[in-house]
Amino acid sequence: MGKVLIIGAGGVGTVVAHKMAELPEVFSEILLASRTKSKCDAIAGRIGSKNLKTAQVDADNVPQLVDLIRSFQPDLVVNVALPYQDLTIMDACLETGVSYLDTANYEPLDEAKFEYKWQWAYQDRFRKAGLTAILGCGFDPGVSGVYTAYAAKHHFDEIQYLDIVDCNAGNHGKAFATNFNPEINIREVTQKGRYWENGNWVTTEPHEIHQLLTYPRIGEKESYLIYHEELESLVKNFPTIRRARFWMTFGQEYLTHLRVIQNIGMAGIQPINYEGKEIVPIQFLKAVLPKPEELGVNYTGETSIGCRIKGVKNGIDKTYYVYNNCSHEAAYAETGTQAISYTTGVPAMIGAMMYLQGIWKNPGVFNVEEFDPDPFMRALNLHGLPWYELHDVNLEFD
Repeated sequence: MGKVLIIGAGGVGTVVAHKMAELPEVFSEILLASRTKSKCDAIAGRIGSKNLKTAQVDADNVPQLVDLIRSFQPDLVVNVALPYQDLTIMDACLETGVSYLDTANYEPLDEAKFEYKWQWAYQDRFRKAGLTAILGCGFDPGVSGVYTAYAAKHHFDEIQYLDIVDCNAGNHGKAFATNFNPEINIREVTQKGRYWENGNWVTTEPHEIHQLLTYPRIGEKESYLIYHEELESLVKNFPTIRRARFWMTFGQEYLTHLRVIQNIGMAGIQPINYEGKEIVPIQFLKAVLPKPEELGVNYTGETSIGCRIKGVKNGIDKTYYVYNNCSHEAAYAETGTQAISYTTGVPAMIGAMMYLQGIWKNPGVFNVEEFDPDPFMRALNLHGLPWYELHDVNLEFD
């Protein structure tokens, strides 16, 4: 049905390529590209699909991207590279007349800042070109937005309170490791907390607000309020929301390591001079930490990610909890990756499928919650991320 270029050959790119290769009736040709072609070749070798080819490309280099896109002529570019590279890939898509999908919003390389403004600024250019840009089509952001849209469509007349909860109850056996790119992961969880309340953003110190939450099949886990990018788009697209927050679980050992890393300056994103050469501390740290795509082999336990929503239906107060639990062992058995990569890669594949099937295809720049959630929700159940609903339950929040 369509040709897709995947940019990025980490854990998420592995899952996207694996799941697309299972659906040749949808993804007739797949090209997997990254800065290091040997990584792409290794992934393609493990998958063993005739429809999957590989290439080398520097995602920071627009002319290289343009040349690759023009030579392959895909219908869609799926960006699972670094968030720093979103804009160069979007520029290349505009120059070549190809639609775009990613899993995380743009971040400047020199500033830990999470905003959609840079990508939303492409709205007119994509609309005038007749191209679609789908932003944040992973799990969170991604499925969390689809869950919210599904709740608004089927279960609420008005959503008033939204809490996105993300629990990783797995154990990879390492003293310290990050489940996705260390640069992005550490920048994300060490920033100040931020949530939406009564029309304003409220800022907190990192990890200042926390509480015990109960996760299905997992039990109680200490959960910390952090800022996450989908809050920005969700409060814009669902203006009845009075309060929106994002919660993530962290173990005490993880937080201790994180504090040490920050205290000794290893989380720094500004270059320092070392023996006459400039290095970025967090990039050096990335080089010595375990690679996220290699954690799956010994990973046990599961994740639980969902939306806890309170609002009104037919004039009556209502609560609703929709979630998925994903096993690290099952994800590894299927794709050779851990559940964090799996839960991001499967939605990216589904979003690409929605585009190629003409279901999510409008000119302009869109967050996932702006599309019809129903076909995406059906696809989640079919492709490895089944979801569950709880109605009129205690959401554990005031």
